[in-house]
Amino acid sequence: MIFNEKMSSDDYFLKVDEDMPSFEECYDFCNLAECGAVSSFIGTTRDNFQGKKVVKLSYEGYVPMAIKELQKLCERASSTWNVGRIAIVHKLGDCPVRDASVIIVVSSPHRRASLDAVSFLIDELKATVPIWKREVYDGDEAVWKENVEWHEGKSRRVMVKEK
Repeated sequence: MIFNEKMSSDDYFLKVDEDMPSFEECYDFCNLAECGAVSSFIGTTRDNFQGKKVVKLSYEGYVPMAIKELQKLCERASSTWNVGRIAIVHKLGDCPVRDASVIIVVSSPHRRASLDAVSFLIDELKATVPIWKREVYDGDEAVWKENVEWHEGKSRRVMVKEK
């Protein structure tokens, strides 16, 4: 592969589904002989939020549009940084505590490009990709959450309590 030329969709592994690929599958896809760095981000469900016990997260998404947006993000990252391959996978449905809901892996010849691309990709995914999160607490209370990045560019989190 020659870097800094237009990458093809063969260089991206994208999936938004209830059946999420493993980190190992994403890593194996991105790990190229000509790349000396593979950077990653794995987002998991934590067991608490503002003093409440979280039981699980549940994700819904508009898959065709989500894949289109992820493709655009990969193209932006590829045109900005010298990267080899990119994998982005996001879970739909229920995601229990400690399970992964999103995995991003990027390879590059040197570490800085892959580290910067991973950071960009997770921030932009949260801001632009149509995937919504419902946080379920102990006792069946649940809240639909809007990412900080989504709310009109303002750095605040919006929550809507279910009745």
